[in-house]
Amino acid sequence: MNNENTNATPKVEVRPTADGSSTLYVPALDEHYHSTHGALQEAQHVYIAAGLTPALAAAHESVRVLEVGFGTGLNALLTLQQSLISPVNIQYDTIEKYPLLPAIISQLGVERYVINPELLAFHEQLHAAPWNESVPLTTRFSLRKIAGALQETALLPNNYHVIYFDAFAPEKQPELWTEAIFGQLYAAAAPGAVLVSYCAQGQFRRNLRAAGWLTEKLPGPPGKREMTRARKTLAA
Repeated sequence: MNNENTNATPKVEVRPTADGSSTLYVPALDEHYHSTHGALQEAQHVYIAAGLTPALAAAHESVRVLEVGFGTGLNALLTLQQSLISPVNIQYDTIEKYPLLPAIISQLGVERYVINPELLAFHEQLHAAPWNESVPLTTRFSLRKIAGALQETALLPNNYHVIYFDAFAPEKQPELWTEAIFGQLYAAAAPGAVLVSYCAQGQFRRNLRAAGWLTEKLPGPPGKREMTRARKTLAA
């Protein structure tokens, strides 16, 4: 997730989740990076199944993904995993103001729940990749990690097919859940693009609609009743 509430990288603690995967806890915010019911299950359900998979099925050659905040790299890793079994090229851009320190990354224990040795190697490469440049990690997956705040990032218009909106909860990080932010993302989205988020808050959906998005509720991941998927119209 993309933390923008302080001027320094916040202290984080590695915590286990119910499906055996790890998340991070931020004591200053009393907030977790992922669902405590299962970080891996949440990422797979919200971002891959509801966002990426339909986009890959509809694409002819390439899909451009934007993630709002890189965090532990879990969403990026699962997206790269899909690129290994899909003929579609994926350009993956991710914005993060406070990258994790190597000492924290080494404590995530991804080897406990990512049993594919090839994926474990890719996890290291995702975090080791330089910032602010596009790096091809496979023949069909390129990564660009953007260091900075979303509000200050210039995004190409009509560019992204899928947006993973994975910021901290609205009450923890309200500056990222505004109509202005969703207007910025709407402008950066290609016609027909989708934005997916674990959040199903009513004000969140109202702000999305005010910025032009069409919203729908979907069943949520384990431990959560609903999630949100929003779509930019084809005529936009």
